[in-house]
Amino acid sequence: MMPSPYPLEENLGMRYYASSTPGIGGRLRSSPADFVVEELPLPISDADGPYIICRLTKTNWELQRAAREIAKQLAISHRRIAWAGNKDKNAVTTQFLSIYGVTPEEAGRVHLKDISLEVVGRSQHPLVLGGLAGNRFDIIIRDCVPEELAQRVRAVTEVVAAGVPNYYGLQRFGVVRPVTHIVGEKILKGDYEGAVAAYIGRAYPGEPGDVQRARSHFAETRDAGAALADLPIRMTYERSMANHLVANPGDYAGALRVLPPKLLSLLVSAFQSYLFNCALSSRIDAGIPLFEPEVGDRLLFHGGREDIVTARNRQTALVHIRRGRCGIAIFIPGAEPVAPGGRMDEIMQELMQNHGIDAKDFARASRFVETAFAGVARPIALSAGVEADVMDASVRLRFTLPPGHYATTVCREYMKADPYAMI
Repeated sequence: MMPSPYPLEENLGMRYYASSTPGIGGRLRSSPADFVVEELPLPISDADGPYIICRLTKTNWELQRAAREIAKQLAISHRRIAWAGNKDKNAVTTQFLSIYGVTPEEAGRVHLKDISLEVVGRSQHPLVLGGLAGNRFDIIIRDCVPEELAQRVRAVTEVVAAGVPNYYGLQRFGVVRPVTHIVGEKILKGDYEGAVAAYIGRAYPGEPGDVQRARSHFAETRDAGAALADLPIRMTYERSMANHLVANPGDYAGALRVLPPKLLSLLVSAFQSYLFNCALSSRIDAGIPLFEPEVGDRLLFHGGREDIVTARNRQTALVHIRRGRCGIAIFIPGAEPVAPGGRMDEIMQELMQNHGIDAKDFARASRFVETAFAGVARPIALSAGVEADVMDASVRLRFTLPPGHYATTVCREYMKADPYAMI
């Protein structure tokens, strides 16, 4: 394992690379066409139902915004639109939506620039997050370091096939502004004013100067009227929150609730993602391998079955891991208290205590956000068979990942570049 030199990755818990090969550098997403994502859906078994299933193809659209604009053209609430996976903005993405109570003819009349919506079926049920088979990626990294480029790519490809730390990627926390986990932590603590202040007022260097000044002024003054006047029209969520505060001074909880429910829930789950990254890096700090189980480790089998490693079954567990039947997982806490078992559970509990968070906070947040924040086990290693092609100073990577795994986690192993080169 090789430590990351970048403070941003350190702050997000992404502290290690699996490979020690020097990075190829380069830049992701020189254009949206350089980052193509195709969602692999689960079979649609229903022949009818109140939900139409649509294939959405979009270029350089943020998903929440795309859903709102589609809902506007359909003259329905955006809450009637659901999806199985969140996709990148600066990319060409194909995925599936469920839309309640709309006819195929109505959906066919949706016309938005760089968006295609095609009805492919019906269902008795809406899509749910995580309800997909996986994602297929076709990515081009441009302007790479030319020295020994092919050799470096081959070396990292072998490591990725064996397995790398399965970190939640930068986009999980916000690309230009990695702030979602900070807002989520404050919601968990019931500090709604602090959550709004972080969402509207936390400025980052990658933003335009006028936006940074507007954010900083709100952080210092809580002047919602000034924020409404100074923030650009395109910043719809911040402006909606500020507008609520102008009409309802001091109602920070209400200001948070103007956000789309899915976005509000993602803020809290982003803090869970942050805890996972930190716990995984702590395992590496302690010199505990990713593929050799310790007593107390959790095992996650294909199909979802879980088990605990004991002194008695440890060798059997090792055989299952090496044969690809299961992987070591970290349990990410939620609203249900979990008694610590192995060392990873202890590390997670220590992280929770350091942040002053416990299961009761997740239960309160579940009521506030109206989303159940259950605990979940996540594999600590990601492996992928990558088809890599070197083209002059560019590298093309093609691979498929299971749901909830990040293509940028694969790309960072090759690039080892400043994370802002990956946005």
